[in-house]
Parts: sequence; C-alpha cells; structure tokens
Amino acid sequence: MKKTSFFIAGRHAVIEAIRNPLRKIHKIYITDDAGKILNKYFANQNKFKDLKKIYRSKKELDNLCGKDEISHQGMVADIEEMENLNLNEFIKENEKKNMNILALEDVTDPRNIGSVIRTCAAFGLDGLIINERTFPSKSKVLYKSSSGGIEYLPIFKVSNIKNAFKILKKYNFWISAFDNNAKTDFSSHKWNGRNVLLFGSEGIGIKQSTLKHSDYIFNININKKIESLNISNSVAIVSHFLSNYQK
Repeated sequence: MKKTSFFIAGRHAVIEAIRNPLRKIHKIYITDDAGKILNKYFANQNKFKDLKKIYRSKKELDNLCGKDEISHQGMVADIEEMENLNLNEFIKENEKKNMNILALEDVTDPRNIGSVIRTCAAFGLDGLIINERTFPSKSKVLYKSSSGGIEYLPIFKVSNIKNAFKILKKYNFWISAFDNNAKTDFSSHKWNGRNVLLFGSEGIGIKQSTLKHSDYIFNININKKIESLNISNSVAIVSHFLSNYQK
C-alpha cells in the first residue's frame, strides 16, 4: 500500500532528512536563498541532485506550513514515514552489552516529544518506545523540535508499552521508572547493562499499573521548592549522566 506523504519544515529537519539514505523525499520547496545554502551544503551529492526542487516565496512556504506557524527558514520537504521497526527483531540482532532505551507513556505534546528525540540522539540512546496511538508521527512541530534527531534514533511505535516491557525483560533489560515521589536518586544506581528509562506525562506521570512492571523507581534530585522538571529536561539530565557513566 502506498504511503501518504506529509510536510516537514525548518533547516535542520530538512537537511537531516536529505542526509538520511532511508528517508523517502518526494520534493522540497525552497526559497532562492535557501536553495543557495542547500546547493553549497550538498555539492556533488547524488540524492540532493536527484531531488525535485520547487522554488517558492517565503509567503508561499508560510502557507504550506499552515496553522502550525513554525519557522520554516526557507525550507519545506514533502516526505514519507520510514518503515516501522520491530522491537523484538531489533533487540535480537543487537548484541551490545550496555543499552539504554527510553520509553514514554502518555506524552503527547509534539514539542516535548521532538525535544526528547533530539536529546536521545545527541546522547546516543539506542531507541525510543512510544505508544503509536499518541505519537504525532506527521507533525511538523515534532520534526522541527527534534532538529533532525528523528533521522538518527530508532523509534518503536507499540500498541501496548507493558507488552513491550515483557519482550525486553526476555533480553535482560531492567525497567527503571522516573517518578517525582520516588525516594532514591537515579545517580546512586549502578547503570551497567541493559536499561529501559521510563517517563510519564507531566500532568499524570506514570500510571500505577505501569509502575508495577518496573524493577526500579527513581527520582531526579532537584530543589524542593520546584515541583518538577519539564520532561525534555529530565531526559537530558539522565541521558547525559548515562553517556558519561558507561564510557
């Protein structure tokens, strides 16, 4: 069945999509100035030379972005989603001793999800598990917020996160949930081996039924006057810590 395409916008989002050999791009809409940037950036690269390029004014690109009102920076691309990844096959084929996979439960804001994806890619996490029902997979805001990181992070869209945990536990993963009410700071833990880092929505957090599947429950030690951190900040703190811990 033919996939439907959708628009993404913004310099980093478009450039990284072009750089990704697995990403199918139908065409790109660019201003004259953006075209000069791309021609210089991708000089002599076949994928860019073969792309269909349509030159448009800034106002016309504004109209393509529609109600999202994001800064397209003179670049809009018409792309397809990449093939869905199978979590079980990915883990079975990966023999890394240390692995860190992020799992998000009921996080729906595309800006937050995009920022989390960017963080995971920046600090070398091995993948993201997210409920396919709540994942805004064709959101221009998500792609812009991920700043191209979505092209480098394996994303597993699952129908049930708890079922995904059952698969991961078969491959010796430990499930570590992050909850504001936990008593143990995450930095005191020994983070060797294979880990799932579970975060919930800012409003509700992780559901009690999901927490029951966790092996550990941690908090991030912050000033007691501050109730919580934004999820993208929390993920950045933990991801940076693990990237240094497992060196």
